Amino acid sequence: MSPAELDDEDTGIHCRLDELLAARGMTLTELSARVGVSVVNLSVLKNDRARAIRYSTLRAICDALECEVGELLVLAPQA
Repeated sequence: MSPAELDDEDTGIHCRLDELLAARGMTLTELSARVGVSVVNLSVLKNDRARAIRYSTLRAICDALECEVGELLVLAPQA
């Protein structure tokens, strides 16, 4: 597989960051300040474009949103 094909590969994982932020009345900017991750990087995650995430980042996001990993990252429905 070429690097371009890898970039377009669907991982089958969906990030529910938008929904969790809305449910908690929190902005992406506020989450960024709480977890020490740039808004740009959180946006990449939020839009399902992330290729990887550090466990420490995942833990910080879950702590800030008071959620479990399985509430943040879910399997996307198969086409």
